Amino acid sequence: MKKIDKGTLIRSVLLFVALINQTLIMMGKPVIPVEEGQITSFVDGIYLVGSIALTIVTSIAAWWKNNFITKKGKAQKVALREKKLL
Repeated sequence: MKKIDKGTLIRSVLLFVALINQTLIMMGKPVIPVEEGQITSFVDGIYLVGSIALTIVTSIAAWWKNNFITKKGKAQKVALREKKLL
């Protein structure tokens, strides 16, 4: 089995969860099923904004951080570690 960097795995899982959550919200299926009258539109708005923020932050983090998944990326990681930059 190929070894994946711990940070890469964590960022990938968080991104996957955020994207699933955002997709469910866009389809009108709340992650936590509640009756319509149980919560106010204010709480719905906060949940939606929080969900969008989570998706944006995890997407940027996953995109920005070099995950070293490809052969070229792994070679870069080795080179950076040899130079003690990583």
